[in-house]
Amino acid sequence: MCGVQANSASGMHVNDECKLKFLELKAKRTYRFIVFKIDEKAQQVQIEKLGNPEETYDDFTSSIPDDECRYAVYDFDFTTEDNCQKSKIFFIAWSPDTSRVRSKMLYASSKDRFKREMDGIQVELQATDPSEMSLDIIKGRLNL
Repeated sequence: MCGVQANSASGMHVNDECKLKFLELKAKRTYRFIVFKIDEKAQQVQIEKLGNPEETYDDFTSSIPDDECRYAVYDFDFTTEDNCQKSKIFFIAWSPDTSRVRSKMLYASSKDRFKREMDGIQVELQATDPSEMSLDIIKGRLNL
């Protein structure tokens, strides 16, 4: 308990693999999404799941547990009105109402440090319910 409180001001340590895989998603488009979880015992953020480029948004949302907090990044492809292919990297802080209070506090206090480590996030979403991160919400944030 003390270790978590001592770290809470600056957030949990972000495992180097998290940064490496995020760079691969951003630069090489090796992954469609990455789901991250905080390992309280190890005192760090770690990768829980890597989504292949051909996976869909539904595959992504089904990779996130219903009742536990997670961080996630999703590389969203879209076409503009001018018919240009683009993509934006979304950061989603998933903190469902049904998750433990301690977990919500831990994820909330570590979010800023995590985002600083993931240079290249373009859009942020905070979600407590699946409807708050639906595909319509994602498109709405891009004015599509």
